[in-house]
Amino acid sequence: MSGRKKASRGSKGRKWRILAFVLIGITVLAIVARALLPWFVRDYVNRTLDRSPLYVGKIGQVQIHLWRGAYSIYDVKISKTTGTVPVPLFASRRLDFAIQWNALWHRKVVGRLLMEEPELNFVDAPAEDEAQTGAGGPWLQMIRDLFPFKINRALIHEGSVHFRVFQAQKPVDVYVSHVSASIDDLTNIRRETNPLVATVQAAGLVMDQAKLDLKMTLDPFSYRPTFQLAVRLLGLDVTKLNDLALSYGKFDFKRGWFDLVIQTDSKEGRITGYVKPLFRNLKVFSLTQDVKEDNIFQFFWQALVGATTAIFKNQTRDQFGTLIPFTGDASRATTTDILATIGNVLRNAFVRAYLPRLENGEEGVQGLQFAPPDFTEAISTANESP
Repeated sequence: MSGRKKASRGSKGRKWRILAFVLIGITVLAIVARALLPWFVRDYVNRTLDRSPLYVGKIGQVQIHLWRGAYSIYDVKISKTTGTVPVPLFASRRLDFAIQWNALWHRKVVGRLLMEEPELNFVDAPAEDEAQTGAGGPWLQMIRDLFPFKINRALIHEGSVHFRVFQAQKPVDVYVSHVSASIDDLTNIRRETNPLVATVQAAGLVMDQAKLDLKMTLDPFSYRPTFQLAVRLLGLDVTKLNDLALSYGKFDFKRGWFDLVIQTDSKEGRITGYVKPLFRNLKVFSLTQDVKEDNIFQFFWQALVGATTAIFKNQTRDQFGTLIPFTGDASRATTTDILATIGNVLRNAFVRAYLPRLENGEEGVQGLQFAPPDFTEAISTANESP
């Protein structure tokens, strides 16, 4: 009996040792896999970003966060391969893909994308190789391929968007900085019946000074674009746009403030809307400053632009502006109503001044509200301008 007990104990000991070796082996494999996973993910991300023939992607470190079902990509940069464009199309300090855990309450497994300090650069140039618009790249498909689940929410923290011209007398850089944005419910996890289920909200500072707000609702499942959009810019110091005005309009601003309202409604790709640009306390021509121009044609053009804005401005509000209606198709060119635009210039000047608000009398889109405009600081500062 004692021999049988010893044999039984020996058999059990061998089983425990085998189990221990198996557990140790699994642990070692898990550690090795965990160590190699960032390398595999980095290789996959690089191959995904290099799908466009016009752009090349580079990334830095990759970190895996298994405990929250996420991974982070650092120092992302997508640059144009043709020409000598000196800035990347897109760059970001960090992209973070994660499971959106609160969506599990709605029995949906979806993802969330966070972009930290993203920068988007559009470049205009005479030659196509030197220009940069981002056209021709499968960007949405790239984002889908970078995470195994559908992205339901996207967040932007401290972003910026630049419009640049390098081949000009003075380099142009018009930008929106400190951009914070959110895109919510792209997969309709709450099963809302309203087709415009997804919402987009964004805010930033134009030229680090004027507040820009964007509100949008859209149908993410529509084959052709279906959305409502409203954009409002308040109190931009126009002298910050002088490089742009000189490059494209051959004049500059002496003082003034710029407001802009855009409202667009698209149904199955059929787009209607308007753009409302407004200039307050505007001064374009100064005899003492512009007489110093070396180009006589530049002097007379500056005088003509100044005279035109002075004649057609609303004298009571010291405002020059108009409303530009437009229509179009998502797959075709958009057209503007020139006669209506001219008529609205006259309306603003001689009938009733336009205000920097939506033309439907509301201050929001589908429940997304704009804050009421406040010009106290801008007007007081403008009145102090020489």
